[in-house]
Amino acid sequence: MKLLLPWLCVIGLLGAVVFLGSSNHKLTREVAELREAGNEIQTLHAELEQIKSTGSPSQAEQIARLGKDNQDLLKLRKEVHQLREDKKVLGQQAQTAQAQAQAAQSHIATLRTDLQSVQAGAQQQVILTHQQEWASSCLNNLRQLDGAKQQWALEGSKTEHDIPTEKDLAPYLKNGIPKCPAGGTYTINAADTFPTCSVSGHAMPQ
Repeated sequence: MKLLLPWLCVIGLLGAVVFLGSSNHKLTREVAELREAGNEIQTLHAELEQIKSTGSPSQAEQIARLGKDNQDLLKLRKEVHQLREDKKVLGQQAQTAQAQAQAAQSHIATLRTDLQSVQAGAQQQVILTHQQEWASSCLNNLRQLDGAKQQWALEGSKTEHDIPTEKDLAPYLKNGIPKCPAGGTYTINAADTFPTCSVSGHAMPQ
């Protein structure tokens, strides 16, 4: 029994050593795992801080897209502003053109009035000229009629109260009985009275 007891103690010590070794190895492994977990935690924490500071890739893409949209928006605003300025300038030019058109129309109206006045004056002058020509021609016709009448009275021994007909005077007129150019009607009258015309102003001087 005395010989067996030491061996039992040795076996017990060996068992305790094995148990302690196993426990120590397990503890070492757990410590390593804890350290690895701590490292992962620190890595995740660093990534989290980086995400907080720089944003996630999707957020970065959104930020980049928003930046581009903002640039496009600024460009559009600039273009809209330029269009408004162009519209304002075109509006001013349109107003100026409209004012010039109105002034031109007024000037044209004045020119038309002046032209109508000139045309009316020219027409009146033409009419007066024609009237003068007609009056002169009619006066010449009346003189021819009176000359024929005096010759008729002289050759026919007519009295001053005798009144010839157109047929009586026709032989004494080279081109026959003349006609008033203004459309008047001639009255031959007696031998002692000048022939007359129905048109006012067509008369032989007394």
